[in-house]
Amino acid sequence: MFRYIVRRLIQMIPLLNGVSIIVFLLGHLAPGDPVRMLLGEEATQEDVERLHAVYGFDQPLPVQYFRWFSRAIRGDLGVSIRQSIPVSKLIFERLGATVELAVVSVFIAVLLGIPLGLFASTRRGSIWDYITMVISLLGVSMPGFWLGLVLLSYVALHVSWLPMFGRDVSIMTGLVTLVTKFRADDLINAFRFILLPALALGTSMMAIIARLTRSSMLEVLSKDYIRTAQAKGLKKSVVVVKHALRNALKPVITMVGIQFGAMLGGAVVTETVFAWPGVGRLVINAITQRDFPLVQGGVLMMALIFTVVNLLVDVCYALVNPRIRYE
Repeated sequence: MFRYIVRRLIQMIPLLNGVSIIVFLLGHLAPGDPVRMLLGEEATQEDVERLHAVYGFDQPLPVQYFRWFSRAIRGDLGVSIRQSIPVSKLIFERLGATVELAVVSVFIAVLLGIPLGLFASTRRGSIWDYITMVISLLGVSMPGFWLGLVLLSYVALHVSWLPMFGRDVSIMTGLVTLVTKFRADDLINAFRFILLPALALGTSMMAIIARLTRSSMLEVLSKDYIRTAQAKGLKKSVVVVKHALRNALKPVITMVGIQFGAMLGGAVVTETVFAWPGVGRLVINAITQRDFPLVQGGVLMMALIFTVVNLLVDVCYALVNPRIRYE
């Protein structure tokens, strides 16, 4: 296992290098001059050229890339052109909000998706199976931004204790307050603000997990060892949960890991709809402002987190099924 993890970590290097090259080229080859946007149309050509030299934009693209990447691998992602603040500081200030939103969305999706899929698989062909699959199909079909707007229009406007936009304290802060001061108000406020964005982001994933759990369970329930367990007189709940579900969860774990990584980088629309102060919204604003260092640093950080999450998914395989070994 240790050698496998080391090998995967080494493989991450060319992957992140490729991502950095693509993001760097797309940013610099797109139309628009960030310096001209920063100084305004009234700026003279001398001022523009002087600021180009300050940021290194007067150098050839290969020189600019290697200069930026050599600093990035040491943890220096540069300084935001617009805000004059280190990119790493801006990202880490917003990263907690994005990770929190993704974790709560995954928790909701898993908490609802696996029981729905399990319920449908044990009642194959019944009306409950069809109802569950219709709900899952609707969940997969609804775009996250549309569901977010529906939740804002028909839920947040009519439920006073559910805020429409923004974020209060973090859930972690609420838990610390609960443990140290025995006050639950911060934790309740944190859940009030995150509930609607997490539902909008996690509904599609919940539907995917439900459908995948159902199909995986149906495949496992047809195996010989399941029929043997049933022939031994074991309770149906023991056969389903202890023997079948454990093996059926392997593809579900893969999907959860992939979707979690996608949520970290793909929650941009949800963060925009609910004014959630995450990295996705930060990068979108940076793109519109042509803030190259912030865009490059944000995308590179999301790619790093995505690859680490996929590595953790592979490690979880061995925890779910001890027979799996990585050489």
